[in-house]
Amino acid sequence: MLSEGDKTRAKRFVMFTVFVYALGFGIIIPVLPSFIMMLEDIDLARATFLGGLIASSYALFQFLMGPLIGNLSDRFGRRPVFMLSLIGFAIDYLLMGFAPNVIWLFVGRSIAGGLGAIFGPANSAMADMLSEDERAKGFGLIGAAFGIGFVLGPAIGGLIANYDPRLPFFLAAGLAGVAFVYGFFAFPETLPESKRRPFDLKRANPVGALRALGKVPAIHRLAAVYLLWLTATNIYPATWSYFARAQYGWDNAFVGYSLAIVGISMAMFQTLVIGRSVKRFGERRTALIAISCAIIGFTFNMLNPIGWATLLVCFLIGVQAMALPSINAMMSRRVSESMQGELQGFNGSLSALAALIAPLLYNSVLTYAIAPESSIYFPGAPFAIAIAIAALTLVIIASVETRAQPGVARQSI
Repeated sequence: MLSEGDKTRAKRFVMFTVFVYALGFGIIIPVLPSFIMMLEDIDLARATFLGGLIASSYALFQFLMGPLIGNLSDRFGRRPVFMLSLIGFAIDYLLMGFAPNVIWLFVGRSIAGGLGAIFGPANSAMADMLSEDERAKGFGLIGAAFGIGFVLGPAIGGLIANYDPRLPFFLAAGLAGVAFVYGFFAFPETLPESKRRPFDLKRANPVGALRALGKVPAIHRLAAVYLLWLTATNIYPATWSYFARAQYGWDNAFVGYSLAIVGISMAMFQTLVIGRSVKRFGERRTALIAISCAIIGFTFNMLNPIGWATLLVCFLIGVQAMALPSINAMMSRRVSESMQGELQGFNGSLSALAALIAPLLYNSVLTYAIAPESSIYFPGAPFAIAIAIAALTLVIIASVETRAQPGVARQSI
């Protein structure tokens, strides 16, 4: 069993790693549209479509590998999975930094998707150390670490890209290396031998994980909520950099500033608000509030043509960040301690599936909406789809039981 000191060190590393992941991810997001246009000498509409395909290549491999990574973490522990993920991200960023064409971007993103499962091990490690009632807050801290990284990342990336468009990728690779060294010396294993289980290849794939976890009551509806919600909110990482250029004419730096505002808001709500909200309203109601606010934000972005007004909405986007930790905690209640890693690997695959669908869906719509040959110029079109998906999410989660049934939530499969 971990001592309190070991738990503190483990929590710090988990949050630092998620912070570094968000920082690196945020650094490159504002740069990708102009970087793709530079590599291939194409316009924004075509770069939007290529950017969607590149994002989907990352998500495809993450979808295929998520359950495998989760099962490996349940068998061998969280520490080796963290180390492998950080190596994958470092390789990805280096390949992108040296890329002579977009094929290198596809290869780098695919490697990162296959090896770079950060959130699954992070959530599993938190679940190892926290009681059921503390997990929503713990998952919220992970989200807050992501939000803080996302405050600095886009702003830094947008600024330094003005000096050298490849510099953000090399900086992100260096950060991944720093996190690896830190974890190698400071991260204790959080999963004790007594809670590990044999590796099962049948459950180490998306279909096998779905079949196994499908035996737990209400997991199907919660899985649908998880997938739909992430598909809706993935409009921001998938499309925002392209949308903001088309709608408001923003450059790398301004896109970075807007994403930094989103990061500040996410960090505030996930650090200061979610714990109190869950304590007062419960996990399901907190998620309902967050999703409802997201629908309002999507609607505003779809219709608003004024850039400075959108910056105000960017600050309010953080409200929606309370939904995912709440949904995750509801799912975590319904599986045994020995399956927490598998659950998070399964959720990682759902996240990857959403990240696979979203760029193909939203970027294809945006490509058509802003193409020179298009009859109607409407950059806000992707947000109409996000509104519909979020509304469906709202309906489904309203039908889910607030708590798992006694004697079933702790079931092992």
